[in-house]
Amino acid sequence: MSDSLQKEQIILGIDPGTNVMGYGVLQIKGQQMILLSMGIIDMSKLENHQLKLKKIFERVTWLVKEYLPDECAIEAPFFGKNVQSMLKLGRAQGVAMAAVLNRGVPIEEYSPRKIKQSITGNGNASKEQVSALLQKLVKFEQSPKFLDATDALAAAVCHHFQFKGVGSKSKGKNKASWKAFLAENPQRLKK
Repeated sequence: MSDSLQKEQIILGIDPGTNVMGYGVLQIKGQQMILLSMGIIDMSKLENHQLKLKKIFERVTWLVKEYLPDECAIEAPFFGKNVQSMLKLGRAQGVAMAAVLNRGVPIEEYSPRKIKQSITGNGNASKEQVSALLQKLVKFEQSPKFLDATDALAAAVCHHFQFKGVGSKSKGKNKASWKAFLAENPQRLKK
């Protein structure tokens, strides 16, 4: 986890998928959130799972080289009934994580429910509700064709909220949060 006191930060958000993977790149300047990029990696026309994994690795590596994120937030796979789908989704997430970690960028993982909760206040919110609120929070004009992109951006915003003490509960055990608290309240430190 990077120092929570830094003024500028770039967060890469990833919504893993086996046919469509969303990404969002968010710049933080003080309290302002600026959208740098948002989109999808479309793998629906690739012949097999191995080619999809290769494309995920290449595109995520490119995103990290292009935007130089300080941190990455990735949506955790939800538990489904189809074991084969879960296995493929887990591989896609793992390959995306490997691409990010290969460039030395720390990763935090968030459940879909946690991300929705931090953006809308409701862990059962729809993708459309999340997208609509993100448009207001981050101030972008039009919702993308695929909601996977806004889901990825939501992961980045959730990450920002978690380590800034905004939205849902801030991680009290986090050293960065403790440093921020001490910096904002020096009188609380006993000498």
